[in-house]
Amino acid sequence: MIQHFQYKSMYENTELPGWTFSFYCSGLKYEGNYHKNGTIEWTNHVPPADKEEDLKKQLHELMLFHVYE
Repeated sequence: MIQHFQYKSMYENTELPGWTFSFYCSGLKYEGNYHKNGTIEWTNHVPPADKEEDLKKQLHELMLFHVYE
């Protein structure tokens, strides 16, 4: 489960798409870049293969809610 989710625009010009994000899951802090096409680029920890798809799904839902509402 994702906890303490945060995101911000990659660019000062907020009209340009692209966001950085961070969250905690199972005691680890994950960070990455969320690109306008929905691609996720992990920048510190890569989730274990058995959890990655679930975390990506949760992340997509959070981004849709917060950014594209």
